[in-house]
Amino acid sequence: MSAVLTAAIERFPIAGNFTIARGSKTEALVVSVRLERHGHIGRGECTPYARYGETPETTLAAIEALAPAIADGMTRQDLQSALPPGAARNALDCAFWDLEAKQAGTSVAMLAGIALPKRIETAFTISLGTPDAMADAAAKVAHLPLLKIKLGAAGDAERLGAVRAAAPGTRLVVDANEGWHVDDLEVLLDICRHCRVELVEQPLPAGSDAALASIEHSVPICADESVHALDGLEALAGRYDAINIKLDKTGGLTEALAVASRAEALGLSIMVGCMVSTSLSMLPARLLASRARWVDLDGPLLLAEDRPDGLVYHGGAIQAGASALWGG
Repeated sequence: MSAVLTAAIERFPIAGNFTIARGSKTEALVVSVRLERHGHIGRGECTPYARYGETPETTLAAIEALAPAIADGMTRQDLQSALPPGAARNALDCAFWDLEAKQAGTSVAMLAGIALPKRIETAFTISLGTPDAMADAAAKVAHLPLLKIKLGAAGDAERLGAVRAAAPGTRLVVDANEGWHVDDLEVLLDICRHCRVELVEQPLPAGSDAALASIEHSVPICADESVHALDGLEALAGRYDAINIKLDKTGGLTEALAVASRAEALGLSIMVGCMVSTSLSMLPARLLASRARWVDLDGPLLLAEDRPDGLVYHGGAIQAGASALWGG
């Protein structure tokens, strides 16, 4: 059945700034999608990522180029071969899921056969900064159950030590965003182990991570930039202990669910993650939470203001409940 597509670039200011090894930003640039069919509206959102060669403008153009095909009856299944994995396909895929559920008078979770947990603990991200600044930020949220610490620059040992001292009872994961060098890896991993870090995310650059197969993993290591979708997933076994599934990488919920199943078959643990974006991006991703050992869906918490009818967070957890924003 045909549908009418509209899409737009939107800006959401970040509360302060968000800094990782590759740079800082003060706003989240997202592309939102609406699919309308017989009075029903399905919505989706994506966050184009420069690291993967995406811009908001090229992503919007890729989405709008499919308007004639969508008007001619393109389905979610057709979409999987019409666009490669990435941000553009994610926004459309999630909008199709939302539209299908609304037309069926049910929720996306029910449509996908997924039981949502009543409470989902999520990491809260501490941006890269000086040891003192990161310690101050961690101390303010030391009551939360899980913090994600952005590293990937000279002085990481001092940063991590300062954060651990400021939040002695909080679970920690570390994200180096490809910023470590292989020569320092084992020392940094041992420091992480000493600081009771549960997981180290993407320590080495994607494409230069073969060394991970030959060193001791004193802390489990998770692939992020090294894994996008189903293609190439098998090559990660032996190098990584876990993968970070992000819908903006897989190209939507459809392939994300397939990636989760394949990762489980390969013995890889799962983290479900996000870009800095609104609840419209988090709601589809939370459908993977029951399969994830670590959940990092704090995007809206980093914004100055979320969309109306967004997710409810309390005490470091996403609260259960239907949403008028996406998915039912």
